[in-house]
Amino acid sequence: MTLIKSISGIRGTIGGEPGENLTPLDAVKFASAYAVWIKANSGKSAPKVVIGRDARLSGSMIQALVQNTLIGMGCHIVDLGLSTTPTVELAVPNENADGGIILTASHNPKQWNALKLLNNKGEFLNGAEGQKILDTADAEDFSYAEVDHLGTVEIIEDYIPRHIQMVLDMPVTKVEQIKAAGFKVVVDGVNSTGGIAIPELCRALGVEVVELYCDPTGHFPHNPEPKKEHLADLCAAVVENKAHMGITVDPDVDRLAFVDETGEMFGEEYTLVACADYILGHKKGNTVSNLSSSRALRDVTLKHGGSYFAAAVGEVNVVNTMKEKNAVIGGEGNGGIIYPDSHYGRDALVGVAMFLSLLTEKKMKVSELRASYPSYFMGKKKVDLVKGMPVDAILEEIQTKYKNEDVTSIDGVKIDFENEWVHMRKSNTEPIIRIYTEATSQKEADDLADRFISELEEIAQRHV
Repeated sequence: MTLIKSISGIRGTIGGEPGENLTPLDAVKFASAYAVWIKANSGKSAPKVVIGRDARLSGSMIQALVQNTLIGMGCHIVDLGLSTTPTVELAVPNENADGGIILTASHNPKQWNALKLLNNKGEFLNGAEGQKILDTADAEDFSYAEVDHLGTVEIIEDYIPRHIQMVLDMPVTKVEQIKAAGFKVVVDGVNSTGGIAIPELCRALGVEVVELYCDPTGHFPHNPEPKKEHLADLCAAVVENKAHMGITVDPDVDRLAFVDETGEMFGEEYTLVACADYILGHKKGNTVSNLSSSRALRDVTLKHGGSYFAAAVGEVNVVNTMKEKNAVIGGEGNGGIIYPDSHYGRDALVGVAMFLSLLTEKKMKVSELRASYPSYFMGKKKVDLVKGMPVDAILEEIQTKYKNEDVTSIDGVKIDFENEWVHMRKSNTEPIIRIYTEATSQKEADDLADRFISELEEIAQRHV
């Protein structure tokens, strides 16, 4: 059982001992700390907070705890009920709210839940803001409202349809062309809110939908992370139904992956690549992804005459770099699309509209589109270390050894070689170094990872 406190929120497993898991006491404590911060940040004694949740089994319990705690702190609540992360992000500024909380553990299994915290722009908090909330929670420095100053609740049940309409209204969404294309898709909604939002969006675009696991019961039918090894049913259903493609999302609908017409994965790293290809074809500009994302985005950006920039891992870091570099699109290689003309948050609905628009423009099958992009292969491994070992010193030694290569050190150490790269970063929760590699074949990617595992272990031995 686990409780992880970070600047982006608190997440953990349901049940067990307070302080070690996400128990009712922990939910109340961190909701109270967020209320203290939002009051100070907004300068209001009764700020407005938007709350939405995915469909996981603990969602209604955690929402009741968080929502009533905020009411007890004097906050006014806009309750979206079952929702998606990007829907809540859009609702915060649209409702002139002072912040928002999304109750979701994203791609984690059903025993997990989390409080994801937003500012008044509907964006994730920065490091200093998140740390202040953690400190307030640890100190339990709260004061609750008296009875005449308790908060109120406004229920809005149609925000997913509003979100869909916003996507349809984007100038880059080629609604009539998509309707004319006669697409048929299979949607795996992993029995969460993507099973509501994605089929409804597709039907609004005139797409025939075969639903797979789209009942938002919270009983995830497979590991909810949208990776190849978890999507055998979707791949088979695409072929069985003679569909043009498959679409899948994680439980809170900020990550997006596709399956081609042959039942093969398009590759979640290539979701952003394809969407960027489409946007850059209509609007020249720059792109951003995190250091562990595929080099293919850089290649496509350069092809369109733009510049590519890498950010530290973490959505807030990607967003900050996008703003700094005035990027027209960005995101993460896990299938997260961030389109500033909509909002600064990963949004699978926006990604679906872009991808279908691109298919109508290219007049290609999904497999042909994938074949048109540079082909890279990634490896993801780790080095286990003895607790207390100086991880930073070990990474600094690697950085010094490869100082004549193209080295980036904004988040761990990334070394870009001519035809491959390796990114090494320490875990914030375990005594390990995570190793990400990419090369032009899977063997080369794995070999590169193994090479650096050996080098790191050799350096670590000197620190024992």
